[in-house]
Amino acid sequence: MNSVSLHGRTYRPPSGPVVIVCVDGCEPDYLNLAIGAGAAPWFASLVTRGTCLTADCVVPSFTNPNNLSIVTGAPPSVHGICGNYFWDRDAQAEVMMNDPRYLRGGTLLAAFADAGAKVAVVTAKDKLRALLGHRMKGICFSSEKADKVTAVENGIVDAMGLTGMPLPSVYSAALSEFVFAAGVALLERERPDILYLSTTDYVQHKHAPGTPGANAFVAMMDGYLAKLDRLGATIVVTADHGMNAKTDAFGRPNIVFLQDLADHWYGAGTARVILPITDPYVVHHGALGSFATIYLPQETVGDAEVRLRSVPGIWQVHGRDEACRRYELPPDRVGDIVVVAERLWTLGTSRTRHDLTGLDAPLRSHGGVSEQQVPLIANRLAPDLPDRRWRNFDAFDLALNRLG
Repeated sequence: MNSVSLHGRTYRPPSGPVVIVCVDGCEPDYLNLAIGAGAAPWFASLVTRGTCLTADCVVPSFTNPNNLSIVTGAPPSVHGICGNYFWDRDAQAEVMMNDPRYLRGGTLLAAFADAGAKVAVVTAKDKLRALLGHRMKGICFSSEKADKVTAVENGIVDAMGLTGMPLPSVYSAALSEFVFAAGVALLERERPDILYLSTTDYVQHKHAPGTPGANAFVAMMDGYLAKLDRLGATIVVTADHGMNAKTDAFGRPNIVFLQDLADHWYGAGTARVILPITDPYVVHHGALGSFATIYLPQETVGDAEVRLRSVPGIWQVHGRDEACRRYELPPDRVGDIVVVAERLWTLGTSRTRHDLTGLDAPLRSHGGVSEQQVPLIANRLAPDLPDRRWRNFDAFDLALNRLG
């Protein structure tokens, strides 16, 4: 197998099985506090034999843009996926950005498969499957729809038989456990050269680092990662974003309703607020995140920027050009203004459009710069690493080019 070059980087072929894990919503403290509590012996063992870095994810710190950055080794300005949801100017509609037609470049998964590598992908939610598996020859399926796989669509016919688990609920920790259990089974049975595993942040939306629920989730991961390690895999673990509480001191959600503000200032229907966190799975976060983009008539953009900067809970307000430079975003998929909330705050559209009745715990969410730091951890030592800013989309570079 030859090396692979993609988006300005060259990657050596794997010399043994390589497993890249994206743990959804995993800020470093989830691992740190679980290790301290004795719940994660495999992670603890890496102190002397592994590599531990703190990296930045891409902003907006949401699932789709970061998973696609990890599997392309590039930011959204290159691959085009800048949220879970966006305003499609061509279609004049608000749409989910989970269709491969929105992807503007190839993935490392497809490139290595084309180069002769055996590649397998297991993701928790099906919203990512088509993007991750775009033009990829190999196995690619989701926990969510493991019971509906076909050889043509997914490269496998017996995904349910891999784990011995029942089909998990999309709102459960079991959805992520199925990913790990399937990954271990695939490594044992198929021995892929590259295995990509991506979980869901259902647990992290409900449980803060160090709590029993969070430590139990890390302990589950730890056990499966230890099995992958014993099977001889080189493992790199990172995350798509962190997670923070988004409440006041009484546990009430902190929300700035941007559409209500814009309608009050400029008249109903003048502005369009897009929340890139929006996806089909809103029960655990109510479609509330810390990043939003707003489309406005040009004559109101400057005034809106000034007004928004004085609103409590808002941390940054940028025009399109500045936001795209700062966060490496594709300008044609971003509104006239980008708004980033403070750490304890979220951004909504209109008060009447967010159903929070499904929240059974204080709101925790993500999307802003405050959720940008994530772990980048490997089970091998990496000699002579450069002292620079590391990104979660350096995961394949670390695994294939830098580990001893």
